[in-house]
Amino acid sequence: MAMMSTISSCPQFCGLRLSGLSLKLDQSQTLSTTQFFFQHVDSHLHLSAARRGCRGVITMAGSGKFFVGGNWKCNGTKDSISKLVSDLNNAKLEADVDVVVAPPFVYIDQVKNSLTDRIEISAQNSWVGKGGAFTGEISVEQLNDIGCKWVILGHSERRHIIGEDDQFIGKKAAYALSQNLKVIACIGEKLEEREAGKTFDVCFQQMKAFAEHVPGWDDVVIAYEPVWAIGTGKVATPQQAQEVHVAVRDWLKKNVSEEVASKTRIIYGGSVNGSNCAELAKQEDIDGFLVGGASLKGPEFATIVNSVTSKKVAA
Repeated sequence: MAMMSTISSCPQFCGLRLSGLSLKLDQSQTLSTTQFFFQHVDSHLHLSAARRGCRGVITMAGSGKFFVGGNWKCNGTKDSISKLVSDLNNAKLEADVDVVVAPPFVYIDQVKNSLTDRIEISAQNSWVGKGGAFTGEISVEQLNDIGCKWVILGHSERRHIIGEDDQFIGKKAAYALSQNLKVIACIGEKLEEREAGKTFDVCFQQMKAFAEHVPGWDDVVIAYEPVWAIGTGKVATPQQAQEVHVAVRDWLKKNVSEEVASKTRIIYGGSVNGSNCAELAKQEDIDGFLVGGASLKGPEFATIVNSVTSKKVAA
């Protein structure tokens, strides 16, 4: 496995909205990008720790249970998936974690019939309405029929390769929720958007499309997945991920409600693996992970699930 690399080398790439921040730093200055950001960002994002009370022994800003999803994407054969399911069935997983896996459509029934009930099943996509003459699509009703509990919507590969736009994704989420299928709602910026300081703008626009359509947030998990970190081996630093997660939570507070902001889980995805998950999990606003390639390896996925222990601190 390639060594993890991080992107944190220049001030504009700390990744957020740049307006109102003075970024006139040169290499002779010793202030790091992250230090500089946190000295100036409080008035913009209200990141002060004083805004939250003590949350006991778990360092989580959200009040929901730690959540780890495995997105198997377009990978696997009957034999390799049988081996993966066997590894997951034999893994020792921490009890205080919601665990979900998303096999390819054609293997959902195989996985559902052989995987431990400890792990729930998600689809990787669903149609925007009731089934019918929509060649190649999978309806929410069909997913319910085979026992799926979740669906991943808005993944960057659906947005940027297939061409799904924000409004279409929002409508898909609304329909899934209306049929009692829970939603992992993905957001995230491309590399050029981060470099241009548009991370917040992009994520907030994607959040707005979900908010305009979904009937409620009880069955929604938000997955922040910077596109530049998906499958690239590059991963946001814990600080970079935390910056966006806290901003998304503040957006929910301001645009939906304080209760929704507290209850909604915001998970991180983008080259998460067994080596970097513990440090990411320590961040207060990271409520879990959506895992790609590493979810195809049972023992490593179990390590990521069990990174919840990194959140536990002395009482």
